[in-house]
Amino acid sequence: MAWNQPGSGQDPNGNRDPWGGRKPSGGSGGGSNPLVDKLQKVFGGGDPDGEKQLTRLLLVGAVVLWALFGFYRVEQAERAVVFRFGEYSKMEAAGLHWRPALMDNIRKVNVERTEQMPLNATMITEDENIVDISLTVQYRIADPKSYVLAIASPESTLAHATESALRHEVGSAKMTQVLGEGRAKLAQDMLPRLQSYLDRYNSGLSVRNVNILEALPPKDVKSAFDDVIRAKEDKERLKNQAETYANGIVPEARGQAARLIADASAYKQEVVDRATGNASRFQGLLAEYRLNPQVLRTRMYLEAMESVMSQNRKVVVEPGGASPLLYLPMDKLNAAAASTTSPVPNSGAAQYIPPANTGSLRDVQRPGRSLDGAR
Repeated sequence: MAWNQPGSGQDPNGNRDPWGGRKPSGGSGGGSNPLVDKLQKVFGGGDPDGEKQLTRLLLVGAVVLWALFGFYRVEQAERAVVFRFGEYSKMEAAGLHWRPALMDNIRKVNVERTEQMPLNATMITEDENIVDISLTVQYRIADPKSYVLAIASPESTLAHATESALRHEVGSAKMTQVLGEGRAKLAQDMLPRLQSYLDRYNSGLSVRNVNILEALPPKDVKSAFDDVIRAKEDKERLKNQAETYANGIVPEARGQAARLIADASAYKQEVVDRATGNASRFQGLLAEYRLNPQVLRTRMYLEAMESVMSQNRKVVVEPGGASPLLYLPMDKLNAAAASTTSPVPNSGAAQYIPPANTGSLRDVQRPGRSLDGAR
């Protein structure tokens, strides 16, 4: 029967009571919580055992939810810094972990990713010139605990430390070094100094590399410095050209010198060999000369005259009884005339000298005459 039907659950004063006239317990004022009353009706209708079961169920559900929300995962490249009630507790590596929810706080840090921080600064050099420098710093988180706990803002600390190290290195160098080839050395010298600053601050950062992107003079004097740089480039270009020319000339000169030395050595050896041969020949003639001096003198004279007259292109005809027919060696005379490069006065195929009186003709040059005939 419904509670709002007539006569059901009414008190003597006529008030309707949905609980069958029974007032709920829970206060002297007679007030009740509708949600609690409804739950009590579902779990036992106000029975004390049902209330205990409800309490146990709520507690078990709360514990299960608390345990489920305590699981967390740390990636392979990360490290987890665990705080318990705001105080550092431990550090967890990669994997699945559990923490007491609402008691521990987790902060994950990536230790394998390389970060990059840009920096633009205006510095003064050793020779009191101003340069504008742009650079980037590549770094990693080496110590997660120090990175999280030691300093409030690691990136800001890194920027200030980088500027300090850069100012020290630029202040110890001249402007020409900073603007020219000295930038690479500047970055190399700056790296250990910057790392020492970060270690002193216990920042937990590890600097991997420092790259100086640009080093420029102030805009007001940039054109003058561009002229200086172009002059230096022209100097290096001309120097390289001179070295290339020298590298081509010097080996050639050395080759010519070596060739001349080889020719001189060959000529020297030829002269020595010829002299040695002549000396040996004269030694052989000496033995023959001792046996018959007159014959050897005549032989040597005839050989000398044959050697000299064989080079002559003139034919001499002597007067005296001789045959009127004269045979001239025209083939040899023409060959000798053709071999000459410049004209010679009175040089022809042959020179004929008429005899003063009739007589015999005799050619002084007798080709084909041997030494045996002279003997």
